[in-house]
Amino acid sequence: MKILLVGNPNVGKSVVFSRLTGVHVLSSNYPGTTVGYTRGFIRFKNEQSAVIDVPGTYTLDPTCEAEKVARDMLEEGDVIINVVDATNLERNLYLTFQLLERNIPMVIALNLWDETKHRGVHIDLDKLREELGVPIIPTVAVTGEGMKQLVDALPQAEAPAHTARNSEERWKAVGHVIDQVQHITHRHHTWRERISDASVRPLSGGIIAFAVLAGIFLGVRFISESIIQYAMDPLFNRLWAPVILRLSDLMGGSGLLHDIIVGSIGSSEINFVESFGLLTSGLYVPFAMVLPYILSFYLALGILEDSGYLPRLAVMVDTLMHRFGLHGYAIIPTMLGFGCNVPGIMASRVLESERERFIVATLISIAVPCASLQAMIFGLVGARGGRYVILVYGVLLAVWLVLGFILRRAVKGFKPELLIEIPPYRLPSLPTVIKKLLVRIRGFIVEAVPIVLGAVLVVNILYSFGIFNAIADAVSPVVTTLLGLPKESTAALAIGFLRKDVALGMLAPLELTAGQLVVGSVVLAMFFPCIATFIVLLRELGFSGLLKSTGIMVLAALLTGGILNLILN
Repeated sequence: MKILLVGNPNVGKSVVFSRLTGVHVLSSNYPGTTVGYTRGFIRFKNEQSAVIDVPGTYTLDPTCEAEKVARDMLEEGDVIINVVDATNLERNLYLTFQLLERNIPMVIALNLWDETKHRGVHIDLDKLREELGVPIIPTVAVTGEGMKQLVDALPQAEAPAHTARNSEERWKAVGHVIDQVQHITHRHHTWRERISDASVRPLSGGIIAFAVLAGIFLGVRFISESIIQYAMDPLFNRLWAPVILRLSDLMGGSGLLHDIIVGSIGSSEINFVESFGLLTSGLYVPFAMVLPYILSFYLALGILEDSGYLPRLAVMVDTLMHRFGLHGYAIIPTMLGFGCNVPGIMASRVLESERERFIVATLISIAVPCASLQAMIFGLVGARGGRYVILVYGVLLAVWLVLGFILRRAVKGFKPELLIEIPPYRLPSLPTVIKKLLVRIRGFIVEAVPIVLGAVLVVNILYSFGIFNAIADAVSPVVTTLLGLPKESTAALAIGFLRKDVALGMLAPLELTAGQLVVGSVVLAMFFPCIATFIVLLRELGFSGLLKSTGIMVLAALLTGGILNLILN
């Protein structure tokens, strides 16, 4: 049996799902789309039944891909749990009537029941059950209130014979029900509501947004770098390195197979970033360098989601994002990209159209430097003076803005408006945040790590046969003339495909001028993304989208680098 959780966005549907299914869940994309959904299991009628968290939707007359998927998934369900926001009953009931017209057995979870008391909303449950003809259970998902009663009500799920209406008749029916079952009394605003109002006003909202994003950015960097320094590096250097050194001795210390599996290592120590073997860089990069950022960013993202701030942030930047043909939710993947481009690009799945996902993923890959590259920019370029660091970031910001305007006009496809419900502020439930974090981490490990290992294998073979050196020799005339960099920097630009921060470090011994260092830093930031990002781009955009995005990267990087060379050198 398949039980579908259906409801508007931001009604607590995911929290209800977590309460019903626990941590044993699977996250995947609906076939033929990049729209994600989550599936778990409960015991129902003495059998194991699937519970599917359907993408949030306001209507079964789809206006975007996620709503189309939600409609199509109804064909697979045996029972529907319609999760309704009790504090916004009128808006939620439109979808409820559409579901009733499908004549599928249904139970309504009237969620956020505790918030109705705070808002002066009074609902006659018995009258509402009479009007709709299905079981209705008041719930508070964050505390678990009503969850047992909801499961107990599933065997009594009703499929009342509601006739199909058109839109106007449906709204009249909603109005009739509201008149019969709901009345609202006056009360004063709470401090949470005052903060909520301030969060979406231009001035106060901008200050709050800056403070929240700056705090998250600094906090995530601190957490991620602490995990790397105190957990991952000791794990690899003290426990894994002796195993690799022993394996290297058993394999003779050299040879093609040795270089592929172990990589290029010293006799007594291993540089896990530069060795580039399957068991060295192939494991160190995704687990020790990328996973800490994914863990900390998704922890922060979960807190933002469950606190209710995320929709407010999207509203605050919506006007700016619309200039790029996007809506405000695009700020979330962009912010994630400043920690690591991999989770940033993966987070673009929350966007509604293929066009949006392409633009955001491309802009992240080109103009958003990851945290490790930023550390090298501050260390290497900053040694020549803070103004040069400001210049690098200023150029990348200008590229992000200009390229966004260009892609807005050049890329065809669906241009959505921001239609979003702003929920009340809530204290996040730690168990729920942790459960969502585990699901997302599992998704990264299952989806990205095997592909990264496969790519490391292929690239390592190409490197072993000298193909990278041949590429460096072939493109050196462009590097020396267009970009004004010495021929020796060509190898560093090629290594940038493997690891950008390492590539930037390779420029340090070349005694470049400050202007050349700025050019090299900007070109490295904009050029081919690191291998992990490249593989995720392939996974998210497909081969055709990857080719288009790569072409834009190369053209933008060379054009920007050439202009900077003319100005600075």
